[in-house]
Amino acid sequence: MTRILIRHEAILGILFAVALFVMAAQSDRFLTTANLLNQARLMTEVGLIAIPMTFVIVTGGIDLSVGSILGLCAILVGVFWQNAGLPLPAAIGLSLLAGTAAGFANGLIITRFRVPPLIATLATLALYRGLAEGISQARSVRGYPEWFAVLGRGEFLGIPTQLWLFALVALAGIFLLRFTAFGRTTYAIGNSEAAAEFSGLPVERTKLLIYTASGFVSALAAIVFVSRVSTTRSDMGNGIELEVITAVVLGGTSIFGGRGMVIGTLIGLCLMQILQNGLSLSGVRGDGTTVVIGAVLIVAVLISNILGRFSND
Repeated sequence: MTRILIRHEAILGILFAVALFVMAAQSDRFLTTANLLNQARLMTEVGLIAIPMTFVIVTGGIDLSVGSILGLCAILVGVFWQNAGLPLPAAIGLSLLAGTAAGFANGLIITRFRVPPLIATLATLALYRGLAEGISQARSVRGYPEWFAVLGRGEFLGIPTQLWLFALVALAGIFLLRFTAFGRTTYAIGNSEAAAEFSGLPVERTKLLIYTASGFVSALAAIVFVSRVSTTRSDMGNGIELEVITAVVLGGTSIFGGRGMVIGTLIGLCLMQILQNGLSLSGVRGDGTTVVIGAVLIVAVLISNILGRFSND
């Protein structure tokens, strides 16, 4: 029982409950159904990318290119549809394929050429963003059909449409990481990649699949983003990688690898979103919100580390 109580996820859950109480006391608009559903809609793009990012960081890696992949795939949807004259479903399919290929390229550079993930994805961050800006030529694409807006602004059974998609991706992530051989291999790589290789585990294939999935889900997030705002710009997703990594680390995934859960990532994501929304409703400016989220991240990590040492004594 003691081990359960001092898990990082449990600590984060307590912080989440406290934050809910405090923010609700600050504004009577906070705990309304309309506001909560709107916040869930707004966090979907970050949440989608955070699921595969959990796998990436559990292996001891990092993917800094996810925001650039999102921006590239967003602009490609508009270019394929409006400039190339393709049907919108075909443009969406090609954009998803481009994002998957970008993620695969990241994985290939990291696994086959042994380039550290930080260096590899920092380079592709610049490459993919440059491609997006070059393709767009600083022009945006608008005028998407109404049926496309259903994904980003519609509802199904009273729940925002993209939340159903997010729930499917999250459930798949939870199942894969927690209950499959693929998930166990992911943890083994994070604990010791050399030991995993000597044990005969498919290290390169697993990492390649994880980075490819990261690219695919980033492209999926781009489709949701474009549908929600009904436009495409090359700067879409700029800086989103920092939000994603913050949510994952806040959720208890070790930046050194070998430890982390998708459930923790989801709690960290929700905590970030309610802090941003609650502080905004209370009149706190954006820079103040950033300070608060940073302080919460430090507090959560410090408490988890202190209690973790106590449990090992």
